[in-house]
Amino acid sequence: MSMNTTWATVATLGPIGRMRPAPGTWGSVAALLTGVGLASAGSWLLEIGVVIVCIIGVTASQQYELATGRKDASEVVIDEVAGQWIALLVVPIEWHWVLAAFVLFRLFDIAKPGPVRMAEALPGGWGVMADDIVAGVLAAICLLAAQWGIA
Repeated sequence: MSMNTTWATVATLGPIGRMRPAPGTWGSVAALLTGVGLASAGSWLLEIGVVIVCIIGVTASQQYELATGRKDASEVVIDEVAGQWIALLVVPIEWHWVLAAFVLFRLFDIAKPGPVRMAEALPGGWGVMADDIVAGVLAAICLLAAQWGIA
């Protein structure tokens, strides 16, 4: 089956998903840089961006999976954008908070604690996106707790 190259480019963020080692980390770095840029221009831009990336990411990752026959291929990094941006939604754009958002998101994404692993089990593009979305939400909860002094 051939794949629409636009969906492949979206799913892999062009060449970023093919960077080695650790394409997920490279995808998160790209997400961090673009997310900080969006948030700096207005937090509402990042909020809208999260919604758009989550919606488009499901289709792009699903199309990639259908074309390649590979579930949650490592080069698909659009999911990292969604999760990383969710973690950024709750922090001030100051270097130590941005770094904490990056580290916590990657930690939850790699370790895949209970809810993250459960989300990953969803079929197709939903599962590809859902585990990173949940990892981003868990990171955001930790970041909010730290800001509120309860962590």
